[in-house]
Amino acid sequence: MASSQTLPLHTKMLMPRAVINRAFTLVHSCAILALLYHHFIGLLHSASMVSIFLLLADSVLAFMWATAQAFRMYPTYRQVFIEHLEHYAKEEDYPGLDVLICTADPYKEPPMGVVNTALSVMAYDYPTEKLSVYVSDDGGSKLTLFAFMEAARFAAHWLPYCRKNNVVERCPEAHFGSPDPTRFIETDQIKMMYESMRERVENVVKSGSISHDYITDEEENEALSRWADGFTPHNHPPVVQVLSEYGKDKDVSGHGVPNLVYVSREKSRDSPHHFKAGALNALLRVSATMTNAPVILTLDSDMYSNDPQTPLRVLCYLLDPSMDPKLSYVQFPQVFHGINKDDIYGAAMRHWFEVLMSGMDGLAGPIIAGSGGFFRRRVFYGCPSEAPEMNQDLRVSHSIKSRDVLTMAHNVAGCKYENQTEWGRNMGFRYGSLVEDLFTSCLLHSEGWKSVNCNPKRPAFLGKSPINLHDCLNQAMRWSVGLLEVAFSRYSPITFGVRSIGLLSGLCYASVTFWAIWAIPITIYAFLPQLALLNSASIFPKTSNPWFWVYVALFLGAYGQEYLEYVLSCGSTQRWWNYQRAWMMRVLSSFSFGLVEYLLKSIGLSSIGFNVTSKVVEEEQRKRYQKGIFEFGVASPIFLPITMAAIINLVAFLSGIAQVFFRQGSIEGLLLQILLAGFGMVNCWPIYEAMVLRADEGKMPLKVTLVSIVIAWALYLASSVAF
Repeated sequence: MASSQTLPLHTKMLMPRAVINRAFTLVHSCAILALLYHHFIGLLHSASMVSIFLLLADSVLAFMWATAQAFRMYPTYRQVFIEHLEHYAKEEDYPGLDVLICTADPYKEPPMGVVNTALSVMAYDYPTEKLSVYVSDDGGSKLTLFAFMEAARFAAHWLPYCRKNNVVERCPEAHFGSPDPTRFIETDQIKMMYESMRERVENVVKSGSISHDYITDEEENEALSRWADGFTPHNHPPVVQVLSEYGKDKDVSGHGVPNLVYVSREKSRDSPHHFKAGALNALLRVSATMTNAPVILTLDSDMYSNDPQTPLRVLCYLLDPSMDPKLSYVQFPQVFHGINKDDIYGAAMRHWFEVLMSGMDGLAGPIIAGSGGFFRRRVFYGCPSEAPEMNQDLRVSHSIKSRDVLTMAHNVAGCKYENQTEWGRNMGFRYGSLVEDLFTSCLLHSEGWKSVNCNPKRPAFLGKSPINLHDCLNQAMRWSVGLLEVAFSRYSPITFGVRSIGLLSGLCYASVTFWAIWAIPITIYAFLPQLALLNSASIFPKTSNPWFWVYVALFLGAYGQEYLEYVLSCGSTQRWWNYQRAWMMRVLSSFSFGLVEYLLKSIGLSSIGFNVTSKVVEEEQRKRYQKGIFEFGVASPIFLPITMAAIINLVAFLSGIAQVFFRQGSIEGLLLQILLAGFGMVNCWPIYEAMVLRADEGKMPLKVTLVSIVIAWALYLASSVAF
């Protein structure tokens, strides 16, 4: 132990850019305050609807920019030293690890994807007896259970193969699908076994039924027989099936295999199920009755392990005696594979994970990102447990297949179990928002817990991201509704958060939860100046007016800051351009629809549910995506705002140019509006291409184009009266 004092498990360092960020924030804030002062003075002398809208837009922009600066005050970099772990603990003293994986629909989230995720974590470089994997099937599908029966059999061959050959990519699909795979003596044989398993699983999913030829023993037949008449995804009893148990089941080399448990919690149309948060809480309780490991990892169905030493990185924080005892979780970034070269949809979210999460790490810590978080189990017990099996200190000594344990597991997976308890309020993942991850982390931080951002060079996990615009926009719309639920709740970060977590952390949470109100200023600036330009009306200062340069400086300052952060931290100029374009598309469509949806839901006129983002991709769609071609294809209302903006910005830009060069108009008063319309027009190029130049199935549907033209024309007629 004496040597451990000089061998740190991790280091923490404030990034050099913190000083530059603070200086820039001070200067930029002065310019913003000056512009707002200018707006107020103008309103006092001459109030108009245009000036009121511009004040509203700039006020919201100022609020959102100010909250975002909280991320930039204490950007932090951490490094871990796995090689020093042996000086702090022996392997037999490592804490147990329960991995919780969630899936909900075998057709949107193919079972083979979930199987690959489970196999990748079962093969962790971690003591096998301390590792358990629990899979929540919220779709209640026997197809998913069958897939994991197959996975349990394949694991007996896959795990010793990985262990013997020190395989790094322990997701079978990634290992065998690598463009330059490492080959070993058994590789071809193991690959054939994997392909055979995949063929059986995919055949079962395609047919929707399980052939008797695929069922190998009576235990499997008995488990699958529970899917009788009346068993539906929304109405069925709890199912807890142990597929492998350490100490009883062996791999082909004679070693034990990790526990693998399938769970489908009870569903009833008479009981709320709270979406993913409810599924995770059911897994928390079931795992507590079986293994009750002090450390928990949560994963999405497609987020497979890319580094077998990830748990050891986590131990560098959890076992560090110098670490804050209030450390609640270690969060890894979400990294996505299959993103095309220039990330046309900004789906990688690199700016968020590389820049903003490191900024929160210097404060109370990063938020829960929905997947890839390692938690201390005790953080989920906010009050004394109401049942002995929920006691966080309980050590399970019985076989997880014993009648008593299984009875208890089925009981805590029941839909009535949470009634009259603190689950979802002061225990487990919190209910009350579609974004249960952010809401839970906000409340944990408000209770005094801390968290850590761990961002190793080799991504710990790799997942899938939507590769068509419709899915991207709908996903962002769901997020925006959930974020607004937190923003305007009794736990609003701007009030409750600032008081309980601290000013800067509260502002970080506010910056995220109020994301949807970006729709207000961006929509105003996407339409109002352009409509004024079409009516030859100047609404901005002339080039000879000093306030003209204040507008220019604020635009270039805010954009320049994000550009430098993005390029220096994680990407190219082309990727940054695509990121900001995709962000504006999300704001105009997803955030606008999300804002309206939230308002309607607040007055009882709408109720948005949780829809699983499909992980199934057609081959032609994939080819277009890899070529960098936007995928529209669906006649969805969510495309209307961006299509209308594209039309109005194009016509306004051409009109502005015509006014200057053909009507001998003055460019001084119209320059900012022309530049703004031109900027919008350049960003909308993929939309023009999809409307006019393309003939493939991913083009913009004619119906969307025609409806957008009609609405744009109506807006122009209305603006003619206003101007």
